Amino acid sequence: MRFFAPKGVAIPTAVSAFPDELYQAPKSWTEKAYSKLNYYDKLPKGGHFAAWEQPEFFVNEMRAAFKSLR
Repeated sequence: MRFFAPKGVAIPTAVSAFPDELYQAPKSWTEKAYSKLNYYDKLPKGGHFAAWEQPEFFVNEMRAAFKSLR
């Protein structure tokens, strides 16, 4: 399952961990996989379809994730 084994990804990356997602990536794993992790947050609600289920959380996460790239 190479999907779960990325290493050395050197592009700016943001991760929002929604609790009902199929796989909620822990921060320790994302820090090892993505050398330019700009943003990580754990949310109180939402899942695989977070944009549809929790649109306000999703929009706030997108804004926070890309804020440093403006």
